[in-house]
Amino acid sequence: MSKLRFWGHYLEMVVAMFVGMFALGPLWSMALPNLADHADAHAMVMATNMAIGMAAWMRIRKHSWTHIAEMCAAMYVPFVVLLVPYWLGWISGEALMTAGHVLMFPAMLVPMLLRRNAH
Repeated sequence: MSKLRFWGHYLEMVVAMFVGMFALGPLWSMALPNLADHADAHAMVMATNMAIGMAAWMRIRKHSWTHIAEMCAAMYVPFVVLLVPYWLGWISGEALMTAGHVLMFPAMLVPMLLRRNAH
């Protein structure tokens, strides 16, 4: 896969996860109005919204379920790792959300680099 195609695919994944986050976020806000008061639950819901958007786009692009699962895991791993320091009171909810989102971008690169010739 060429570098241009690789980075184009990465950008598609970023757009898809933002679409999922912005499309599904308001539904959660209506269903659970106090969700933002619970950073740990909010982080996992947001990761789910992004994973849904990404998975839908990857399925449209005919990626395998294995590749989809790997990319979806990249949405959760940063938050799951940060939940322990959050629960221990070592980081704030704001730090959990910020660091989780920042770490998500390199986390997405891992499965993409491992499977760069897959699609």
